[in-house]
Amino acid sequence: MPFYRMMCIAAHYPEYKHIKDLVTQSAMHVLDNGGIVRGFRYWGTRTLPQKMRRQKQIFNYGDYWFMHFDASPKTLKGLHTLLRKDPRVIRWTMLKEGEKVQDVVELKDQTIEHSSPFDSVSSAPTSSPVSSLSSPVTNNQKWLILLNLPS
Repeated sequence: MPFYRMMCIAAHYPEYKHIKDLVTQSAMHVLDNGGIVRGFRYWGTRTLPQKMRRQKQIFNYGDYWFMHFDASPKTLKGLHTLLRKDPRVIRWTMLKEGEKVQDVVELKDQTIEHSSPFDSVSSAPTSSPVSSLSSPVTNNQKWLILLNLPS
């Protein structure tokens, strides 16, 4: 099943029961159709970049939230239909993150790690002021010493 990220802007109401019900309804649709919900992220209430019209209403504020999930294309189409008919939804979009877990997860073998020459005191040149210090030195202190800045 492909992995998706859905971003949704919901109409802002004084009580958060409406957004909670919308998130629950969306997640239950995915779960009931054999999908997997990976997580949610709530960005809070924000001013919309412009006035938005939806179902004969004009909105200035919206609640932004994300849902990460795995679902079949049939489930995705059903979720689009559900959101299109819901009066609480202003805008939504779904992004396909990948087909397999390997497409989404970063592999350690493919990561290039860079180390600073200042990570260990013993690797510093003998003429460096860092190596002449007898007490342990943190990385921040090494940078201050090498840049001749007061600590």
